[in-house]
Amino acid sequence: MPSVDIIDLNNKKVGSIELADAVFAAPVNQDLLYEAVRHHLAGTRRGTASTKTRHEVAGSGKKLWKQKGTGRARMGSIRSPLWRHGGTTHGPQPRDYSYKLPRKMVLGALKSALTAKLRDGELRVVREFPVAEVKTKVMRKALDGLAIERTVLLVDNTANKNLELSSRNLEGVKLVASRDVNVYDLLGHQQVLLSEAAAKKLSEALA
Repeated sequence: MPSVDIIDLNNKKVGSIELADAVFAAPVNQDLLYEAVRHHLAGTRRGTASTKTRHEVAGSGKKLWKQKGTGRARMGSIRSPLWRHGGTTHGPQPRDYSYKLPRKMVLGALKSALTAKLRDGELRVVREFPVAEVKTKVMRKALDGLAIERTVLLVDNTANKNLELSSRNLEGVKLVASRDVNVYDLLGHQQVLLSEAAAKKLSEALA
């Protein structure tokens, strides 16, 4: 079982924690990671693109000229897709792009992402996030003390309103509950900070 140091917000070691091999020392499957990210992005697509068919565009329904005798091609409607300002043929319509990914694939991708982050030294465990007051400046100072220079994903096990309000305006910082951790967020942030409680919860729930 991998042993990880527990630090405080001053970047000092205050203990260690044993994490499950099945979750934090699993084989890293690149294909699963790709499928998980693709699945997440598909679910975020709005799917509101819409074009008008010949039945929806404006225009008279009168037959333009008689069927025979003019020497011209027969034409029944000014709203035909063959004409300028006519309807669109096979154009995009509102749709839902999301799809279901098998649970085993979701869990496998999560384990791969957590393992990769720990292997690359981009995952750390903090004792807790003791934010006594809502102060963005205090939160920024704490992250600077942990040498967080770019993006960071904060994962806590319980709802912490002060932490949420203090971190939401910081660029590149995102807070999620342990139950909402996903592969897209894990791979999309350079650093991952887990509270001790969240690390234990993930280690038990995904094993």
